[in-house]
Amino acid sequence: MAGSHTNRAFESELRSLREAVAIMGGRVEQMLSRAMQSLIERDTSLAQRTIQEDPKVNRAELEIDEQCLRILARRQPLASDLRFITLALKMVSDLERIGDIAVNIAERAIDLSRFPHAAVLHDGIPQMETVVQSMIRDAIDAFVNRDIETARLVIANDDEIDTLYDKVFSELLRAMRENKRGEELHAMVHVMSVAKWLERVGDHAVHLAELVIFMIAGTDVRHSGKLASPTGRFQVVPQRLAKAD
Repeated sequence: MAGSHTNRAFESELRSLREAVAIMGGRVEQMLSRAMQSLIERDTSLAQRTIQEDPKVNRAELEIDEQCLRILARRQPLASDLRFITLALKMVSDLERIGDIAVNIAERAIDLSRFPHAAVLHDGIPQMETVVQSMIRDAIDAFVNRDIETARLVIANDDEIDTLYDKVFSELLRAMRENKRGEELHAMVHVMSVAKWLERVGDHAVHLAELVIFMIAGTDVRHSGKLASPTGRFQVVPQRLAKAD
């Protein structure tokens, strides 16, 4: 009877941890959305509110870390439970970095507001935001629902982000060479930085998805690349296989 009670308590702790990670993921996703909105609309008030959310994300990371370590010490979990807890520790680090990137973008929005006549914003930037927001959301959903196919889709979508980034970078670089106006150049440099940060958000989303795959299947797909399947779709090719329970 005592063992049954212990198991229920352990399951409750794992459920609480999963919910905490999901809530943190939702918060950074919202921060990124608001940061991009403030950039596009030159809304300094929204940018400031986005920056003010960062301490909450930092606090969530510390609290989840403490929660994980407490469970490890008290429960000494094995197999899939151990993978879940240790990977939650890694996931919150990626989420915290996405929050930092949202702050960086919000700060650029504030800086660009000082140049109202420099309306440079490449069309590829909103496109990149749409893709990375979807990647973050899918990575968190895959974690919560233990959905390995959704996690694989996140990894496959990284190609689209890389293609968009290359397009934005090359076109802005060409425009900078042709444009000698100080305000326009200043704006282009900031927009180029935003493009790079969005590309990094995509990288963080991919890492989250890789962790989800390892959590579910025990398969480490980091650094493995993607190969085309006979159907023409991309598939993740594992480098190392750990036994899944």
